Amino acid sequence: MSGTEKTKAHAEQAKGKAKEAMGRMASNERMTAEGHADQAKGNARQAEEDSKDTFRH
Repeated sequence: MSGTEKTKAHAEQAKGKAKEAMGRMASNERMTAEGHADQAKGNARQAEEDSKDTFRH
């Protein structure tokens, strides 16, 4: 996994976790859902890069 893509994936996951937590604290279902979606994007980006690494080796 390239360093920049790995960083982007982790940043997106952290952003999603924070947004989801804030949504739960504020009882804002939309913000909670957006946070969950951001985490999913980060997980997908990480999985994509992991699969690229697997084929490179």
